[in-house]
Amino acid sequence: MMMPPSTARRLCFLSLLLLLLLLAAAASATADAAAAEEFTEELLLRPLPDRKALAHFHFRSSAPPASAAGRHHHLFPKAISQLVQKFHISELELSFTQGRWNYEQWGGYDPMSTNNAKPPGVELWAIFDLPLAEIDATWKNLTHTLSGLFCASINFLESSTAFSAPRWGFKLNEGNLRYGALPREAVCTENLTPWLKLLPCRDKAGIASLLYRPSVYKGYYHSQKLKLKSSQSLGIILDQTLTVVLQPNTVSGKQLHSTGGQLQPSWSMEHLFSKKLSGKCLVSKSSRVFVEIEKGIVDNVDKAGSDVSSNNDLFVLSTAPDRSLKELDNLEVQSSSLYEYDVNNYNSDKPLNVGITWKLPLIWSCTRAPYHASRFLMGSGNERGSIAMSFLSTGLDKQLVDSSNDCSIKAVVFQVVPWYVKVYYHSLEVFIDGNSKAISEVVDKIHVTPSEDKLLPGTMEMLLKFPCSMQLATLTLDFDKGFLHIDEYPPDANQGFDIPSALVSFPEFNSSRSYPEADPLFVSPLLENFKEDGVVKSYTEVLLVPLTTPDFSMPYNVITFTCTVLALYFGSLLNALRRRIGEEERGLKKAALVRELQFALLQSQSQMLRWSTIYFFCWI
Repeated sequence: MMMPPSTARRLCFLSLLLLLLLLAAAASATADAAAAEEFTEELLLRPLPDRKALAHFHFRSSAPPASAAGRHHHLFPKAISQLVQKFHISELELSFTQGRWNYEQWGGYDPMSTNNAKPPGVELWAIFDLPLAEIDATWKNLTHTLSGLFCASINFLESSTAFSAPRWGFKLNEGNLRYGALPREAVCTENLTPWLKLLPCRDKAGIASLLYRPSVYKGYYHSQKLKLKSSQSLGIILDQTLTVVLQPNTVSGKQLHSTGGQLQPSWSMEHLFSKKLSGKCLVSKSSRVFVEIEKGIVDNVDKAGSDVSSNNDLFVLSTAPDRSLKELDNLEVQSSSLYEYDVNNYNSDKPLNVGITWKLPLIWSCTRAPYHASRFLMGSGNERGSIAMSFLSTGLDKQLVDSSNDCSIKAVVFQVVPWYVKVYYHSLEVFIDGNSKAISEVVDKIHVTPSEDKLLPGTMEMLLKFPCSMQLATLTLDFDKGFLHIDEYPPDANQGFDIPSALVSFPEFNSSRSYPEADPLFVSPLLENFKEDGVVKSYTEVLLVPLTTPDFSMPYNVITFTCTVLALYFGSLLNALRRRIGEEERGLKKAALVRELQFALLQSQSQMLRWSTIYFFCWI
């Protein structure tokens, strides 16, 4: 039975209408999901007192909770979303660092040094939303995943001897935090390329296009960091930062001699990155460039009787800023200035090339932490030694309102020591201004996790209390050097073995910054991080411990010599044992008989040939 033409047309029209409705609903859901995801890019430039320049790149990608957007992403990197969902990560931070942050010259009391100054090599820590019994196994799988994602040796942190579980010395937690560090990990473009692939525009457009590889890796300090936070209510927030300390190109830039003999070069973005900024990433919600003038420069401008503007008696910015923000301290005194540039106003025809030109020689200093922490080794030989940590006052006690005899400054020390450095924690000694002090007078709280051979590293967390009038304090710990199996030595064993950097934090000092003049509608993830409560902290040096190392050439020589002797001996012996004299004699006799028969046969053939010839001639 055939369907009437009118009914068929009606069904076709309804089918097309239903299809259009489904496509519209899918497009609406896709648009909503895309609108929920956001991406911002920002760059902070800052002149440093030692003729260098600081460049801090900050990228933020955010995604709504998984129940709201499903598993589809348009701006947020899918690999990070899968990482969070698979391993149940609440918070994670991974950093690759080359060089060491100079706390004396580049500052130690600001959000930049607190949040972005990292120890050399690789540092990884994560907080899991899992039962405590499952965290160690999840940590091992996480290290392998990150190792493949960022093309690094992070999988070396899977061993129980390479990571620890700090309680309160590193970050207050409920036992679900794991921490690991690889001080000797090299940082190169193989780590930067996958880091850039997490950005929507990569390094093809926007602020990330300034990351010219030769400029970045010839700097004095380079640290790329990835930090994420995940929650059921806010979703996932991913912060990618790259902090670089560069030497401006003084050949083409203008130089000024200061009274102290220093050279203050004038620089611009083109001098630092060999290119100008041609515009923003098209999918970014906001794209800004900030130039920060520190408190030391602001104080010099005030002394000169000039206003802190983009063009004053000491310096001038090459491009007029779109906005100026002033930071106020607790006494309502201006501390630093920020000049903002909106990248939306610039394009390839009008690129942004902001820079600073000095009019007069200038000397200033950055604000430092209460104490400059340093760590070194004592002793000689391959049997035992001592770890010493010193705290040198930076004069901050003179600025404190309450500097009486009862005044004290707290410091928290977190230190991880490999298992083959066997520390005797009972040998702790404290010296203040050269005088020995009782442990109870200085150590307010301590938590120690002793190391176990080839199982666990040693962890020490201490809360120290120093008098404000103290100038120098020294802590010492004795240790014995262990022995490794020959298979546990690295290829460069004679170089020594690394002890990761220790973390020193000052819980009573906050490095946050506030800008009261900022518009409430003005949203900047970079300034939001500056406003967060951040404890002032610093990392010490990486220690290099020489251990007893065997002569790896001797086993090779012994093996080759022994194998040669055994080969000659057993070869001759087996040859003599397997040789059978009776069979050889019978073989020789048989060969002689064969030769005789062959000779007789040849003689008979020659005789027959001779008689045949005679008979032939006689017959003729």
